Amino acid sequence: MSYLHRIEIEYCTQCRWLLRAAWMAQELLTTFEVDLHSVALKPGTGGAFIVRLNGEVLFDRKSFGRFPESKELKQLIRDSIDPERSLGHSDKPVN
Repeated sequence: MSYLHRIEIEYCTQCRWLLRAAWMAQELLTTFEVDLHSVALKPGTGGAFIVRLNGEVLFDRKSFGRFPESKELKQLIRDSIDPERSLGHSDKPVN
């Protein structure tokens, strides 16, 4: 793939969500290691937990009323960058 993608995880420092953000970053780096330019952790406030792909919001905790599941976030990223790619055990079940 010639274009490498950037992921940003904005997390609330007041809520102490750094470990959650770092764990999610590790999961994404492991799954998409050849597709990513970077995964950035961005300190925020006010209950923020926002995941962006190339500047576009993929998941916002406040909008969904919950945190993203690792599997769910991987699927959202895959669907955006390479829809035909298999995620193995993290993939959607085939109906």
